[in-house]
Amino acid sequence: MARIVAANDDDSMELNTISSIHDSTLGQLLKNVSDVRKMAIGDETPVHESLNQDYNDGYMRTVPFVLSFDNLTYNVSVRPKLDFRNLFPRRRTEDPEIAQTARPKTKTLLNNISGETRDGEIMAVLGASGSGKSTLIDALANRIAKGSLKGTVKLNGETLQSRMLKVISAYVMQDDLLFPMLTVEETLMFAAEFRLPRSLPKSKKKLRVQALIDQLGIRNAAKTIIGDEGHRGISGGERRRVSIGIDIIHDPILLFLDEPTSGLDSTSAFMVVKVLKRIAQSGSIVIMSIHQPSHRVLGLLDRLIFLSRGHTVYSGSPASLPRFFTEFGSPIPENENRTEFALDLIRELEGSAGGTRGLIEFNKKWQEMKKQSNRQPPLTPPSSPYPNLTLKEAIAASISRGKLVSGGESVANGGATTNTTTLAVPAFANPMWIEIKTLSKRSMLNSRRQPELFGIRIASVVITGFILATVFWRLDNSPKGVQERLGFFAFAMSTMFYTCADALPVFLQERYIFMRETAYNAYRRSSYVLSHAIVSFPSLIFLSVAFAATTYWAVGLDGGLTGLLFYCLIILASFWSGSSFVTFLSGVVPSVMLGYTIVVAILAYFLLFSGFFINRNRIPDYWIWFHYMSLVKYPYEAVLQNEFSDATKCFVRGVQIFDNTPLGELPEVMKLKLLGTVSKSLGVTISSTTCLTTGSDILRQQGVVQLSKWNCLFITVAFGFFFRILFYFTLLLGSKNKRR
Repeated sequence: MARIVAANDDDSMELNTISSIHDSTLGQLLKNVSDVRKMAIGDETPVHESLNQDYNDGYMRTVPFVLSFDNLTYNVSVRPKLDFRNLFPRRRTEDPEIAQTARPKTKTLLNNISGETRDGEIMAVLGASGSGKSTLIDALANRIAKGSLKGTVKLNGETLQSRMLKVISAYVMQDDLLFPMLTVEETLMFAAEFRLPRSLPKSKKKLRVQALIDQLGIRNAAKTIIGDEGHRGISGGERRRVSIGIDIIHDPILLFLDEPTSGLDSTSAFMVVKVLKRIAQSGSIVIMSIHQPSHRVLGLLDRLIFLSRGHTVYSGSPASLPRFFTEFGSPIPENENRTEFALDLIRELEGSAGGTRGLIEFNKKWQEMKKQSNRQPPLTPPSSPYPNLTLKEAIAASISRGKLVSGGESVANGGATTNTTTLAVPAFANPMWIEIKTLSKRSMLNSRRQPELFGIRIASVVITGFILATVFWRLDNSPKGVQERLGFFAFAMSTMFYTCADALPVFLQERYIFMRETAYNAYRRSSYVLSHAIVSFPSLIFLSVAFAATTYWAVGLDGGLTGLLFYCLIILASFWSGSSFVTFLSGVVPSVMLGYTIVVAILAYFLLFSGFFINRNRIPDYWIWFHYMSLVKYPYEAVLQNEFSDATKCFVRGVQIFDNTPLGELPEVMKLKLLGTVSKSLGVTISSTTCLTTGSDILRQQGVVQLSKWNCLFITVAFGFFFRILFYFTLLLGSKNKRR
């Protein structure tokens, strides 16, 4: 445990005895970090068992943690509302009352907020909607962009670095973001795979998950799926506890929660806070926002901060509330919920002329009075055998006692006269390949339990292929057949990309799960991108084979077995580049509806500039760049070359030259006479069997002369990788999950 057991100030003799052995025991305490390595190589000691047997003269060796924050201030810019009155110049005025009515350019969400709490305690932030509760939690959890937040946040007197904070803390969002088709046990096990190191045996991870299930009180729901609107699963209170369990699987030192009881009934809310109390007592600092706690919940809280429009109106213990409001002049009636009374009074003052200014000023005076009378001295690390521990040494010692579940290790640098220890906490618990493996396994398991999704995709591809096969059944090699082949290829290749639009909701549904997990280094963004590509690729193979088998022989395409193989490859490449493009867009657009609108529009432009409707030579110079960017262009040209690359195959013979022209309606005899006349005029003998147009001629007519079919295939595949790389950068730049 990381909690400190301090000596009493009156017991000076015992304190001096403890202090005198500081030098001899500090090295031993930090040496306990090696127990982490011992557990990793096969020791069967439970992962989360505390080393409570280390006592000295009746006192447990202690590692205190105190989180303090001073003068936190956060301002945001306010965009002016569109007002038609602003379009007309107004008369300037020096009247201060009129000037004050002008809308401010900035809004203060936090105004000089200070406080402190320690391990073993729950600090709750209360206030009405818009008071700044969630903003304060975000500020403490480093979820506000650097430079926007003023003030300091320190742990044991040292400023917390962003990298260290990610490792030793966890943040539980207000919404329950879970995979619906995974069971409770599977959800926590995947969290353990992400957050616990590879060096820890799987048996230890399972023990940790089982212990956490018991700690959360969800043993009866362990084998039940999470569920969603279409699948019945666990209850709301159980979902909230699972959400908490995901983020505390590694037993963090700091735990932040944004309204964990929101939307729950009183019993479920009490159970959730009771779980948080047990977590705090295990040696963690728990800080949460809460809207309106019940009397039972209030009894579990240790410190309260009431906010009103970004200002502190009360800071202290729940027991001090009656005295505070009595001295303010608004005593709390007996048998009334203290927090409800306080919140109602704050709302009433906010609606009055003077606002809560009087309560804010009274709180400042009351805090000063308490300090002077020493009723509630400021939190400092209490007397301990190790007063000179740095923050890293304290974290290392805490790890040795089971916190962070072996998430780091110490590196000792011994010398003749010195013995120092530095903390080596990796940014990520596992190597990249473990992350990819775990992400892929989770995604495939969730997808396998929703087979209807893949069934709909393959059904749509087969139905589309069946319709095309029946419409373009057994095309011949006449000029009309050539034109119909061109239409089939244009529609078929564009269909590949439109079919990929169903990949759009996949990431949009997982976006906030991804942001929650990567915000505190559960895994790398690159691991997610690679896993996403690996999991999606097998289904693309099935779709490609299904479409090719449905259309190739039915339409009567040329090329034999080699042509069929290339046809399958170019369809697969089209699916690959299309799904990559849609996946990239899903990382940019905020909603499914907007995403579908953009996808349909861009794919329509790709088809327009592909070369089917207008040859490349006819495209204006100012639009030619879009032709080369078109995803449909390269598969379309590839299948044309695959079909018409045989130079010996003829598509226009003799009188077929008049097909698709007004002369095509003439009788056959008249066509032969016209053909003879043309032959005499040209001085060339053209009979009814003379080949006038080969496949190479058709390719030249269509402007398909720049790239070979294999180059088109490679470019299509490269587009897929290019958009996956862009997807990675959108995740890297657009998922910081921080306020600005």
